[in-house]
Amino acid sequence: MGIFSNRSVSLLTKHGKEKVIADVLNTQVGCLVQQTDAYDTDLLGTFTQETPRYGSQLDAVRKKAAIGMDLLKLDLGIADEGAFVNDPHSGMIPWNNELLVLIDQKHQLEITGFSSAPAQNDNAYLSYWEELEKFADNALFPSHYLVIKPTDEYHPQSKKGIKDLAELKAAFEWAKGLSSKGIIYVENDLRAFANPTRMENIRKATVDLANKMNSLCPQCQTPGFWIKDVKRGLPCNACGLATDQEIAKVWGCLKCDHELTEGMKVFKLADPSKCHHCNP
Repeated sequence: MGIFSNRSVSLLTKHGKEKVIADVLNTQVGCLVQQTDAYDTDLLGTFTQETPRYGSQLDAVRKKAAIGMDLLKLDLGIADEGAFVNDPHSGMIPWNNELLVLIDQKHQLEITGFSSAPAQNDNAYLSYWEELEKFADNALFPSHYLVIKPTDEYHPQSKKGIKDLAELKAAFEWAKGLSSKGIIYVENDLRAFANPTRMENIRKATVDLANKMNSLCPQCQTPGFWIKDVKRGLPCNACGLATDQEIAKVWGCLKCDHELTEGMKVFKLADPSKCHHCNP
């Protein structure tokens, strides 16, 4: 039995995240997720810009976990915070980073789970209903909900959670009537319950967290024994010089100083196409 087995863990969310988080943690770790929405998490930041996010992504997720634990009077808490950016490869594709944190006050532990994946996050400025219909199809509506604002993305008023054609038409007419330029701004609703692509990424981040919770330090048996560093410098197969390719992973404990290096004994060479000397 692990230290998390049969323990209740708080989850503060009003956006349906408990559906995937509880499923993963209950089955893979054996802890019991207790969801609360007694605090409005929108006060810590909204994707639609009415409220700036509280600090960094890690700051916000720690704050949510702490509030949830306090509300439910538990010493184990979990929370999730999402961020939407451009992809780290080409910078052209909408991207979603999901960060989960588990805080265990009893054992003085903090373990994080993470998943990074393409996002369903389209937006546009439109003037005509036909344009909106075309946008909606491309934005995976109605499985993915939409948000509409008058004039531009900074307008203080919005219609969120638009999930069917009648609502979309009504929101379009409402925004058009309020718009100072006769145009409306439309975007995917990025809240978890309104965006199945994001919800799936939250599930993947929870699996990552569960794997870390189940990974024990070989020396002190503390959970969270995971990769803490990656060593690079695999020699090029053509010139023999060091590349940026991985040569080893360093696993480390959150409590003691125990480390394991994985991969150093595996002898291989990097493809010259990955070498900055041969292929600058």
